[in-house]
Amino acid sequence: MAKVDVNLTDKNYTVLIENGLLARIGELVAAHWQPRQIALITDTNVGPLYSAKVISKLSEQNFQVHEYVVPAGESSKSWEVASELASKMAADHFTRTDAVIALGGGVMGDLAGFLASTYMRGIDFIQIPTSLLAQVDSSVGGKTAIDLGEAKNIIGTFYQPDAVFIDPETLDTLSDRYVAEGYGEIVKTAALDSVDFWNLIETIDSIADIRGHATELSQRSIGYKAKIVMEDEKEAGNRALLNFGHTMGHAIELLAHGDLAHGEAVSIGMTHIMQVFEEHGMADAGITATIKERFAAVGLPTDSDLLFTDAFYEKILNDKKNRNGTLNLVYVKTFGEPAIYGIPSTSVKDFFNNKD
Repeated sequence: MAKVDVNLTDKNYTVLIENGLLARIGELVAAHWQPRQIALITDTNVGPLYSAKVISKLSEQNFQVHEYVVPAGESSKSWEVASELASKMAADHFTRTDAVIALGGGVMGDLAGFLASTYMRGIDFIQIPTSLLAQVDSSVGGKTAIDLGEAKNIIGTFYQPDAVFIDPETLDTLSDRYVAEGYGEIVKTAALDSVDFWNLIETIDSIADIRGHATELSQRSIGYKAKIVMEDEKEAGNRALLNFGHTMGHAIELLAHGDLAHGEAVSIGMTHIMQVFEEHGMADAGITATIKERFAAVGLPTDSDLLFTDAFYEKILNDKKNRNGTLNLVYVKTFGEPAIYGIPSTSVKDFFNNKD
């Protein structure tokens, strides 16, 4: 079993990664919690695949499980759905001694985490991420959120789970496209972390390679993110490094209206932000081509007609990372040497077009 410890000022927890882990989920949860009511938050895609198994294992440990199923997709990260779930929990007499488990991808983790952090001012919470993107990124670090219209993750909290349990076998039911999507975040993390991690990325030439190395890729990605979060839990400093590729990526993801998955938008954003910094002479010559090749090897996109349009620049200016008239851009000088470079928001278009 692989594990990553996350040790924070007010809370410590462990991420466990093991094939077949769901078969032991009852005893693993019982190691953290006494018998109680559990709200199992899942969606219409994941619930039919894994809920029965999880509920059975939890029930064997004398947990009383209420399964709450919401529609799959980003639209469930809303006030309306969160309010409906809270009402169901109240009707089922959930108290502060009860708990929430997220079973699903990043949307379920965000929604269930937000619910756990706000119901009765906070109840216990565990993550069981079933998508690669959630396993390597959103399930760790304590960010929870719901959307407000087109503004993604605009309402949320920092709320750490009691544990994260990852079973890479859940990737067997994930399509190749969404395995590649999660891998987009892994490539991002490897570029930030080290030459050693990047050397592992150089060996991944197919979706099958991602699946075959899922445990190691997850452990290394989570290990890097945990290190950053332990240094900067509330994103006051270096946690912003995790936004590599996201400034451009979020803009085109919003403009694509669902046609681009998050990891696909990040792969495009990461490629083009590196091209900008390479053209400015601030990153190693040829690094963009190397990154682009690694994305292309697994079918991830690296370009979009949505880039550098008027609507794209409008989204950039409205990005929540735009603070006090300064946009902080994340890039890597070379693999393992990340940096943050601030530019005036008014000069974004000129900087992206390599104008002094």
